[in-house]
Amino acid sequence: MAEPDPYSLLGVSRNASAADIKSAYRKLAKKLHPDMNPGRKDIEQKFKEVTAAYDLLSDKDKRARFDRGEIDGQGNERGFSRGGYGGADPFGGMGGFGAGRTRGSRRSQGFGGINPEDIFAEFFGGGGGGQNRYNQPPERGADVSYEIAIPFVEACLGGKKRVTLANNKTIDVNIPPGTEAGHKLRLRGLGQTGHGAAGDAMVEIKVTPHPFFTRQGQDIHLEAPISLPEAVLGGTVKVPTLDGSVALKIHKGASSGTMMRLKGKGVPRPKGEAGDMFVKLKIMLPESENADLTEVIEKWAKKNAYDPRKKLGWG
Repeated sequence: MAEPDPYSLLGVSRNASAADIKSAYRKLAKKLHPDMNPGRKDIEQKFKEVTAAYDLLSDKDKRARFDRGEIDGQGNERGFSRGGYGGADPFGGMGGFGAGRTRGSRRSQGFGGINPEDIFAEFFGGGGGGQNRYNQPPERGADVSYEIAIPFVEACLGGKKRVTLANNKTIDVNIPPGTEAGHKLRLRGLGQTGHGAAGDAMVEIKVTPHPFFTRQGQDIHLEAPISLPEAVLGGTVKVPTLDGSVALKIHKGASSGTMMRLKGKGVPRPKGEAGDMFVKLKIMLPESENADLTEVIEKWAKKNAYDPRKKLGWG
């Protein structure tokens, strides 16, 4: 099976400019993105291949190495026997490492007369000198830090967030359920490139405050305003939760500050049940003065005077 060619995957020529490559990728990414093709595994696979092709060709060093035949279309090392070194067997003394490279007494009788130390030293950029340079690990690329803002509900329930990296590569980051502000996600291999493995991308999460909800651990807290008739007579009111609205039954004679619990309507846990939602009732009078209500309360108060602060000993 022929290996994928990144130029063919992006539909550009081998002498295409960086701008042409970027433009081609953006068009394909928009067309092939999984969000635009839900359930299409074949399209999702094509999107991954196109993204990998852009990742290689948008990197100047990787593109040059691919053009020289040093790495394949997936960025894997080809080894010593393919391209970039004269095309012949490097251990046979023809072309590549075997052409005209002599070290006097250091030449080995094996490997076509070439000292293996010289081969590894040249491959990893070493200068010989009798030192085993190939035993030293290649330098790893640096990590790169990012910050992204996540809506409150999305942080609680999890989801996906699109991030544009420093190299203009766009990826979808999975946000785990229950993510809190300050949480950091590590995206391996998406940092700066080096002579060895690429560094990682470190994504710090910022959570956007919600207009109604607050969070304490796995529990969600909500203050729900109710009318005076609902407090006195009871009834059913609709309140929001993380995953939609529910009907909440108010008992007769409910007071402001009454706390009601909705089991399992809090933040999902990685394992086990979700937390709970606690709804605190708050009695709200009409915004404008109402003469009828005032008259009724005045009559009621004359016959039913009471002091709600008496039990607190406030005198």
